[in-house]
Amino acid sequence: MTEMIKNPILPGFHPDPCIVRAGDDYYIATSTFQWFPGVEIYHSRDLAHWQFVGRPLDEKRLLDMTGVPDSGGVWAPCLTYDDGMFYLVYSNMKAYRNYHKDVDNFLTVSKSIHGPWSDPVFLNSSGFDPSMFHDDDGKKYVLNQLWDHRDKEHSFDGIVLQEYDAENRCMKGSPVQIFKGSEIGLTEGPHLYKIDGKYYLFCAEGGTFYSHAVTVARSEKIEGPYEISPYNPLLTSYGHPGLRLQKCGHGSLVMTQEKEWYLVHLCARPNGNGGRCMLGRETAIQKLRMTEDGWFVIDHASGLPQEEVEAPALEGDYAEEKKVRYVFPERLPDKFQNLRIPLGRNYLDFNKSKKSVILYGKESMESLHTQSLIGIRREHFDFLAETKIDFRPVNYQQSAGMALYYDTTNYFYLSITWEEEKGRMLSLQACDHGVIQNAGKIYGLPKEPHSIWMRMIVKNSKAQFYWSGDGDSFFPVGEILDATQLSDDYYDEKKHGLRFTGTFIVLCCQDTSGQRCPAEFEYLVYEPEVGAL
Repeated sequence: MTEMIKNPILPGFHPDPCIVRAGDDYYIATSTFQWFPGVEIYHSRDLAHWQFVGRPLDEKRLLDMTGVPDSGGVWAPCLTYDDGMFYLVYSNMKAYRNYHKDVDNFLTVSKSIHGPWSDPVFLNSSGFDPSMFHDDDGKKYVLNQLWDHRDKEHSFDGIVLQEYDAENRCMKGSPVQIFKGSEIGLTEGPHLYKIDGKYYLFCAEGGTFYSHAVTVARSEKIEGPYEISPYNPLLTSYGHPGLRLQKCGHGSLVMTQEKEWYLVHLCARPNGNGGRCMLGRETAIQKLRMTEDGWFVIDHASGLPQEEVEAPALEGDYAEEKKVRYVFPERLPDKFQNLRIPLGRNYLDFNKSKKSVILYGKESMESLHTQSLIGIRREHFDFLAETKIDFRPVNYQQSAGMALYYDTTNYFYLSITWEEEKGRMLSLQACDHGVIQNAGKIYGLPKEPHSIWMRMIVKNSKAQFYWSGDGDSFFPVGEILDATQLSDDYYDEKKHGLRFTGTFIVLCCQDTSGQRCPAEFEYLVYEPEVGAL
């Protein structure tokens, strides 16, 4: 019986996938935006089962996102492999919400997917979604979307191509515009392939929301002209609201050892929540076939994205992750990230005997610079998360706890803090487009022991926070909250600008007095598919 691949293959916030095969190994790289380290990489041997490999942009020399806005940072990386070397092209988007896109594009290389990665080479700043193409004559090229800041209504100015000089580690010649896009418009996310002597250009179009699509064009020459496929778009879910996989677009092509074709692509699942996709933009896969006239189409009678896809005849298997209890033996577990820059020992440390992590209070939840905050992705519609925290504030500028976090303007935060006359207390804050409201307070926390337990239970669109003094009996804090606000789709583009990330479960500590009050977290439990709130 043929094995079926279940979509999405990378659930939760894993957008803009780029896939590459190196021998019998497949790798996918996805965007990380303002989360550090940058670029998520996963490995598979069969395209069905994927295992986390690492995040290569793990040093400030490779990626400095100090001050980048929410949903800035690393957009749409490109991972390629040529002659025993991995090439990773990536961006650092520093401003994007108005007329300009202030973005720098870089290249780093490594002989191993595990590194070390070379010092980055600056490529250009003319647009986003950079990628690299290795031609069979040995030449290398960089492609990217070209941004026209003069006209906000027509700012997507097609795809440009420029040769890269690998020996001298610099760009060569001048950029050439090779593709203006199809009638769908908003052309971005270019990936170029050479197949049977022809150049095939895959692009994302329609914008990364519900009108998203994958467009394919081809040419006899690398600089064009490019002819748009008569079957365009290759992939979209636009106009099919009944599909569970929505926002399908931004695709990357791979050929198996048996010369089967697959496309990994971005998708999202609203799951009946008024179009709000709380798990963010995810990664799915589709099987393709080539028509007699040499064009790609979806290998399914409907031509639409499928939740289950026929797998290739390859071997590979990884254990499915269920309930996980994360502890901290002198390092953060692989699943964890923080915001924008690496956290040094001034803000993050470990208790070796207890296998706990200590966060020293730094800037507020609004900061775009240094936050003492670590977290993992929400990857399931239903889950429970729990931690045990020891925090002893002495003034109201100090707080620490657990949050369900989208970005600096939207989150739910249960914290231990301090009030005059009341002393140590619990506070539940709901931040909605930057406006913080009190969602619940608990006074009279026990003086001994100092540690308390925090828990959140999320059932699709509903989130409830709890606390406990003994780890056995848990009591709700505040009312049930609407978790749909923690999504890209909650933002009004004209009022708030676009957002592109996903929800995290975070542990954090703030001390705006500058005294670096410490919070110790013994563990973080993440358990999917839980019961009632």
